[in-house]
Amino acid sequence: MRGSPLLWIILALLTGALLILVLTHDAGTIAGVATDDFAGIAINGALVIALAGSTLAAFRGNMRGAFESALLWFVIIVLLMAGYSYRFELRDVANRMMGEAVPGFARVDSSGREVTLVRDGSGHFRVRATINGAEVTLLFDTGASQVVLRPETARRAGINVDQLTYDVNVSTANGRARAAAVQIDRMAIGPLEERRVSALVAQQGALSVDLLGMSFLDRLSSFEVTGPRLILRGPAR
Repeated sequence: MRGSPLLWIILALLTGALLILVLTHDAGTIAGVATDDFAGIAINGALVIALAGSTLAAFRGNMRGAFESALLWFVIIVLLMAGYSYRFELRDVANRMMGEAVPGFARVDSSGREVTLVRDGSGHFRVRATINGAEVTLLFDTGASQVVLRPETARRAGINVDQLTYDVNVSTANGRARAAAVQIDRMAIGPLEERRVSALVAQQGALSVDLLGMSFLDRLSSFEVTGPRLILRGPAR
């Protein structure tokens, strides 16, 4: 069994089960099964496979193969149990690595109220957010009094841009332009979520990026730039 394609398939499935447990444990259920029960199924499944593989090797007269198979699966089961036991620590490590390696990725601290992002290669903070459920990347801009969206972004967020009235004068990097006032039903950066956020939709071609402005930032308890990092802190709920 060692080195067979079946072994690698089983290992991949067990690894996937562990990742699902680490990433979704707080949801309470996985495919309708309680997360603790799901963990038990994965570990017991590994035990059954280990016993079956060892028994099969023994019946074939390969006692050494049976011993090696049992030892291998013992190690796998121990690693699976350790990974589940330290799932919260592993998730924190994964968040920290992603936060440092991927500009715009929101690294969340253990309290769930603080998000840290790093600068991109151009020295800007590009923040990944969701607006009315649509994934958006915005440029952090304290000089913008409001969140400002391009028409194509607003359309993805469910805003009917064809019925907007562009009667607000704004200054952009390309000069003066006009924009329409709108209200975002739901906007979130990681766990930091706000409802009914005022925003502007710029006329077509006025902006090359969407802007994260003060209409969202003012809702936070604080935000600060420390070296290459932007730290956003949500209000206490």
